[in-house]
Amino acid sequence: EGVPRNYESAVKWYTLAAEQRLGIAQYNLGWMHGNGRGTTQDYVRAYMWYELASTHGVKTASRNMSRIVKSMTPDEISAAQTLATECVIKNYKGC
Repeated sequence: EGVPRNYESAVKWYTLAAEQRLGIAQYNLGWMHGNGRGTTQDYVRAYMWYELASTHGVKTASRNMSRIVKSMTPDEISAAQTLATECVIKNYKGC
């Protein structure tokens, strides 16, 4: 309260938390990418972050994934799944 929203700064901090496998930070990054807040709208990245959040116990991530998948092509879904796998392999760094 009383502090202006800064989505760009939020992306930075959520990314650092997501690298520590914090599911809610991964979920928030999915939301930010899906809505273009603090970053460019990117459903592939949004799906990737929601998938990772889902694997870390965030139940609402699956629901949001099923919403954005309606706006994605099969190739985009495949790319998002590949990015999620690569992120795990990279130990969540640089995702």
